[in-house]
Amino acid sequence: MSTEFIIGTIIGLIGIIPVVIQFAKWVRKRHNLRNLMNKLVDNSLSTKEHKKVLMLMNVKLLPIGKRISSEYINSFVLNKRGKEAVFTDLCLKHDWEPTKELCEMFMNGDYPSIRKKYWDMKKEHQKKDESAPNNAEKVETVQTQPKGKEVVYLSGLLEEQFPECFNRLTTILNKHGVEYRLLKGTKDIWCKDYMPIQTESGKLIQFRYEPSYLKGNKEWEDSRSDVKEVCRLNGFEPVFSNINLDGGNVLLCSSRAIVSDRIFTENPEYKDKGQLVKDLSALLEAEVIIIPAQNGDMTGHADGMVRFVDHDTILGNNRSEEYKYWTNGIEKVLKDYNLKYIDVPFFYSYKDSKHPDHAIGVYVNYLEVGNLIVLPVFEVEGNKDDEAIAAFKQIFPDKIIETINFNDVALEGGVLNCTTWVVKQ
Repeated sequence: MSTEFIIGTIIGLIGIIPVVIQFAKWVRKRHNLRNLMNKLVDNSLSTKEHKKVLMLMNVKLLPIGKRISSEYINSFVLNKRGKEAVFTDLCLKHDWEPTKELCEMFMNGDYPSIRKKYWDMKKEHQKKDESAPNNAEKVETVQTQPKGKEVVYLSGLLEEQFPECFNRLTTILNKHGVEYRLLKGTKDIWCKDYMPIQTESGKLIQFRYEPSYLKGNKEWEDSRSDVKEVCRLNGFEPVFSNINLDGGNVLLCSSRAIVSDRIFTENPEYKDKGQLVKDLSALLEAEVIIIPAQNGDMTGHADGMVRFVDHDTILGNNRSEEYKYWTNGIEKVLKDYNLKYIDVPFFYSYKDSKHPDHAIGVYVNYLEVGNLIVLPVFEVEGNKDDEAIAAFKQIFPDKIIETINFNDVALEGGVLNCTTWVVKQ
């Protein structure tokens, strides 16, 4: 064997080493537990493909001494479950405590709420095992909601500036025994935006309230409430975060949160968008789902576009009448997170030269408190009130639907969800 051949072979081998390293990195990234978890809850895959994903997970779990049982793999059916439900089920069936490290491996972030559900459900299973006969079939428990009654808070300015709307709303609340209170020290009526977000565990998270849409106009800047002062005056002691985020851009339901991508432009100091989402997820104790904001929408708030019906279902403005770029964006979100979407009416046809940024026609900005939904009706030309009422009665057959004309407020750019802050106490 010639010296030239040996040297050439060595050089060739050295040359392919970077390729091998890159391939190994690609394999690791492609088949890490986070990506596999996303595949496991992908409804477009077959049950057979899901089982292959579980077997791949077993390979990744070997170094940490965990294993998914063959019985679990053979009987696995996704049905309509999301990531949190499947991960919690994996932990329960294999007696894995969902520690911060394990949550980050599977879910790309810590989920204290999953830990709480794990221990609650584990205790419930133990109680059932102790009381049931040995041959009794085990039944998965229903996730419990945080304890406490819901109280609706309103800015004291709502009564002062819009007395008719205030009286209509409080009459409905009184009719159904819903307690309401007035907030002190506010500078505008949009209390949903500047008050804290309450997580599923009951914790209050107060975000920085410096929305870009209030800047550049002295009157608007002067109307920005001092969140620390409002919390102090009203006796709230939240956890403060430096993330700039309005409450109207946060929708929470069963360990999931929907936020529009406006959050990225509101927090330019975060160069890494993924890190911002991760930090937000930890604060909200929820999986954060980013949806596209609508071009031309001053606030970019999620609550003007969609709302949660339950963990796996959202309702929103009728996609057939929405802008194509937005429907394309929301369709990708629905696929990525296995969400169902129910189309509800809306209309843009109402014009008012004095109020170009009004919210007339936005039915999704309703108030939901307990078993009651207060739905705005607009009673203007071109309205879809009857269609909206029928849709909401069909979507929420077990809830009480009350309607309200809130137009004096809607002309200013928001409706019921914007002017109410619901807290469990």
